[in-house]
Amino acid sequence: MRKHMRTELTSAALMMATQRQRPAAGLICHSDRGSQYAAEAYRSQLADMKATPSMSRTGCCYDNAPMESFFHTLEVELVHQRRWATWDEARRDLFVYIEDYYNRQRIHSALGYITPEQAERNAS
Repeated sequence: MRKHMRTELTSAALMMATQRQRPAAGLICHSDRGSQYAAEAYRSQLADMKATPSMSRTGCCYDNAPMESFFHTLEVELVHQRRWATWDEARRDLFVYIEDYYNRQRIHSALGYITPEQAERNAS
């Protein structure tokens, strides 16, 4: 989480995710049409991973429906419930919400009422 949306942020997030998940070649990486995802550096990073970029069509929010749903849930369950005094407090709470609660405790109807962590374990 940063106070900008430049390419180095998305590149760092992609690097962190691939180091953690170690995806096989052929990964499809979906994003919206933001300039940080269209940037040559980000696209080169995907090519080096042998991943296929996938972008939403202009003006079509349905292409990115799972992420739109996630951000709506995040806003309703955390962001609209809280005011933070500092940027660091917000970063900490967002990290805890996503990593501890959303991925490990919160069940998801789209996953058959299990957590993302359980779904990932089942897929292995």
